[in-house]
Amino acid sequence: MQRRRLFALALAGVLAGGGLAACGDSPNDNKNAANGGKVDFLSIGMPNGTVTENNNPFIGTSAGASLGYRWMIYEPLGQWNNTKPSEPLTPWLASEIKWSADYKTVDLVIRDGATWSDGKPLTAEDVVFTHTMIKGNEALNIFAIPYESITADGNKVKMTFKTSQFTTHHKVIGQTPIVPKHIWEKIADPATDTIKEPVGSGPYVLKSFSQQATILTARESGYWGTKPAVKELRYTSFADNNAQATALSSGASEWSFVFIPNYQQTFVAKDPEHFKVWAPGVLGIHGLYINTTKKPFDDPKLRQAMNMVINRNDIFVQAEAAYFHPEIKSVTGLPEGAGDAYIADEYKGKTFSVDAPGAKKLLEESGYKYDGTKLLDKSGKPVTIKLTDPGPWSDYQTTLEIIKSNLAEIGIEATVEKPNQNIWDANVQKGDFEATLRWTNGGSTPFDIYQTVMDGDLYKPLGTAAQQGNFGRFQSPEATAALKAYSNATDETARKTALATIQKIFVEQAPMLPVGSDNVGGAYSTKNWVGWPSDADSYAPLQPTQAGALTVVLKLQPANS
Repeated sequence: MQRRRLFALALAGVLAGGGLAACGDSPNDNKNAANGGKVDFLSIGMPNGTVTENNNPFIGTSAGASLGYRWMIYEPLGQWNNTKPSEPLTPWLASEIKWSADYKTVDLVIRDGATWSDGKPLTAEDVVFTHTMIKGNEALNIFAIPYESITADGNKVKMTFKTSQFTTHHKVIGQTPIVPKHIWEKIADPATDTIKEPVGSGPYVLKSFSQQATILTARESGYWGTKPAVKELRYTSFADNNAQATALSSGASEWSFVFIPNYQQTFVAKDPEHFKVWAPGVLGIHGLYINTTKKPFDDPKLRQAMNMVINRNDIFVQAEAAYFHPEIKSVTGLPEGAGDAYIADEYKGKTFSVDAPGAKKLLEESGYKYDGTKLLDKSGKPVTIKLTDPGPWSDYQTTLEIIKSNLAEIGIEATVEKPNQNIWDANVQKGDFEATLRWTNGGSTPFDIYQTVMDGDLYKPLGTAAQQGNFGRFQSPEATAALKAYSNATDETARKTALATIQKIFVEQAPMLPVGSDNVGGAYSTKNWVGWPSDADSYAPLQPTQAGALTVVLKLQPANS
């Protein structure tokens, strides 16, 4: 799932492509509420720059995915609360969800009374069609789900799988949007075609699209679930972190997932009664992916040495404001707290420490040499590396500058490139990069972290998009086998054995250099709307691009009600 859109606060900016100030008469100003009248709408922002007008829920670079509103239009079969990842999913389009003990079969009862926004009924056939379409289209099957059979009997659906879905059941049920057969059977290529007029089962329909504000309105009738109190959602993709953070602090934007340095002073202190930040942790991490097809970075010893000089505490304090992405300390890459119970016995208590002399010794013992302070590879060429991430992601950019400085300590000359988000995303998926800071998927176990980095089943040749993982084209049959063994295990002893193998490969071969743990939080305002999740009631993730964001919107009520 793409939950990463993090940016820092600096100077005031403008809306992407629109030239509108991020405060004053913004199209997202709740004027009636400010004057004591009824709340008109909820304004949601993301600092993602120019977005592509596309509402295809299966395309990660579409506006619907980038801003998150696809989950207001399209719905999954069940809702997964990744702040409590091990808990059962809440039935949604499926009123009943029953997995077999080996997680190779799921039986579903499709909810009565659900309709598409064009008035046609949602049926079990739509569910079968959606998953059959994904099964038959590799580009759509971003979670690499090994479907076997998908059948309907009245309002019931049975899906069987070639292997256990213990580690992926939440993706099958909670992160797959269901689409109407009568619309999508006419779409030539569902993995690439642009959808301008979406038809979904959710409580909202698209009213208008623009770079200034993409507006969704609540369906007048036909929605099966709770009627939302929020009648209109206005999504804005701000030009960068500057505009988004300014809009939050002025109240023009009421909800976002954005990193804010000194957030207490620069955001919360502007209106302590109403401005809030909640950043719940999950089993997901951020780190530097190394393209293992690029020489000399195909050498595990070089990657190990690079891992030994990353100053994670500097990154946490300087780039993440000492709150947003907690420092990764365990050499296994697992986040502190959420990952503690999963650390293999071999690595318990083993933590990262900066060791430039040790890294240099490792390199020289592995056949590398120095020309003064410059590191030479085994062929005698200087070792250089290009680090890349979108320019507006300033916490990532600060992290890359720290890593650049760290690598210089062992003679590696790094440069930092700043492409726009869409170009960066396409390049990473195609393997057209040398090193990039990126997140992993998150799940109910550490499986998703390691799968994103190392799974051979997600491997794609250079030039072919790898949407869900293994961006560094890491090839280890042993890692792939251990990941399969973990996901197919039927008892904790077998899972523990497989996880120990996975962690050993991750530590010794360093396909990705872990930096910080993830969160699915947000910055928000209670001035107009209340009912947001919190530590006291963590009923859903607070990131507006998550599938569970719909749960948040449906629970909100006017503050003055």
